[in-house]
Amino acid sequence: MLYSLLYSLYEWFTPMNVFRYITFRTALAVLTAMLFSLILGPWMIKRLRKLSLTQQIRDDGPQAHMGKAGTPTMGGLLIIICILISILMWGDLKNIYIWTMIVALLGFGGIGFVDDYLKIARKSHRGLRAYQKFGLQIALALMIGLFLYMNPKDPYTDVLSVPFFKKWFFDLGWMYIPFSMIVIVGSSNAVNLTDGIDGLAVGLVAVAVLANAVLVYISGHKGLAQYLQVLYLPGTGELTVFCGAMFGASLGFLWYNSYPAEVFMGDVGSLGLGGALGTLAVITKHEIVLAIVGGIFVIETMSVILQVASFQLTGKRVFKMAPIHHHFELKGWPEPKVIIRFWIIGIMLALLSLATLKVR
Repeated sequence: MLYSLLYSLYEWFTPMNVFRYITFRTALAVLTAMLFSLILGPWMIKRLRKLSLTQQIRDDGPQAHMGKAGTPTMGGLLIIICILISILMWGDLKNIYIWTMIVALLGFGGIGFVDDYLKIARKSHRGLRAYQKFGLQIALALMIGLFLYMNPKDPYTDVLSVPFFKKWFFDLGWMYIPFSMIVIVGSSNAVNLTDGIDGLAVGLVAVAVLANAVLVYISGHKGLAQYLQVLYLPGTGELTVFCGAMFGASLGFLWYNSYPAEVFMGDVGSLGLGGALGTLAVITKHEIVLAIVGGIFVIETMSVILQVASFQLTGKRVFKMAPIHHHFELKGWPEPKVIIRFWIIGIMLALLSLATLKVR
């Protein structure tokens, strides 16, 4: 919106031509989203507390978490609002991929909002029933998958790209639709499971989306894509601006969500951000790379699956508690140590994901 207005003035004022560059608008998107997060954060926290939208703490969780009861939740609304403001200002709203990402962010965030609200209204940990929650997620992911599969502007609608190899591309045909659904829904819930201690999930999202910004920019740049032998996807470069907005909003929210947290993002934030990350990977054909850059999210999810399977089959637990970040807490690691160490691993995995660009 603002981008189109300012860029249209370059004929009268040449310096305005700078707005045509994706890198420049990405930097503006980061700063805009971060500043709005920092400015609106205190007001949002007070508002959530006034409306009694506060966190319910599970009795069977780590005892150290009991002191967090009453902390405002649903702060993910702040993240979503700041991303949208930044995109509306600096994104190219004629780009279909930008709107696909907006639909994913708002759609999965909306599901999380309903789930959060029901938990608070019932004063329990019961929000949407599992079949309702997953049913809505699957329906939304199906809609996104079908749209991308039928997208005439994408020359690789059903192609699966394998990192580390030059020419490992697999044509999945119509099977790409259920595959994309698994990626999007899985990513959404993986971030949701990781959001259990202060700043962990949103910090890892910031790391993942920063690495994805590099990958997205290269995929949308014909010269770089050909040089690095990755799929060139016309129009996807604009998603770098969206990544910038997500990164800035995540950092701004982390200011208030860092230990000890003043606000939690709730399912509205975790499902929304996770759904957006999954959709981003599907659009840019980096689904497998997402599993690398989001390795911590994968580990957290697998820890829950293993815990449940082991208990049901043998009656014994693999971990002291799942997701695995609680396991380390119960082993005696202070919460800040768990967070920082998981962030370090997340950064290492992000660097490994970027290495896939040259190791081909």
